[in-house]
Amino acid sequence: MAADEVEDRLSEINRTFTDIAVVTGFPDFWAKRFPGARILSDDSILTLEPQTCDLIIHAMALHWADDPVGQIVQCRHALREDGLFLAACFGGQTLHELRAALAQAEAAVTGGLSPRVLPMGEIRDMGGLLHRAGLALPVADLLSQRASYRSLIHLAHDLRAMGETNAMQSRIRHATRREIFMRAAAYMAEHFPDRDDPSRIAATFDLVFLTGWAPSETQPKPLRPGSARISLADALNEIRK
Repeated sequence: MAADEVEDRLSEINRTFTDIAVVTGFPDFWAKRFPGARILSDDSILTLEPQTCDLIIHAMALHWADDPVGQIVQCRHALREDGLFLAACFGGQTLHELRAALAQAEAAVTGGLSPRVLPMGEIRDMGGLLHRAGLALPVADLLSQRASYRSLIHLAHDLRAMGETNAMQSRIRHATRREIFMRAAAYMAEHFPDRDDPSRIAATFDLVFLTGWAPSETQPKPLRPGSARISLADALNEIRK
């Protein structure tokens, strides 16, 4: 889904990119989708030379970064003038059902809570990262998907296969009591059934896409405040006519 959306967005841009880098924790998958691109590990320090790329794709890794602004800044410096930065990552309400179920279950069993689901950034805040990193024409949009699973166990297996299990530094370091998972599974079955098949559970995945361009004098610039020649009210009236 994420790779398809990235390709769709690129297909809408009237430009041919020749020097592409992909930053990701899934090198084999993205190398097949973008043959000829340079595939980089999503390390804290990216192995990117200044002004060597006209397109950098940050693929499904930004939500795990300790310093997401720093990641985008490094990408901006590696872009040539008017080069494109495009990121795809999880955000918004991703796995809010699982977060609620585990919190309810753990509180009931142990009387406390531990970090289990990675905090997700809101789209407005994530869009602001582009401006802070110095990119021009920033755009952030979100695609929400609801997945259906037979049970909490099957959801957990899928997350493990995706490389999206709990890797937070403050996570508990001992095995979780089985009763917590049993209660969490029951909570999800009761409160988050799949709409089409109530015998299954639903899980939300919000894909956030961030797009920004390395600054260039050739890019369109916003008008100076107060320089408009027609008011919004007059423009709307023309449309109604």
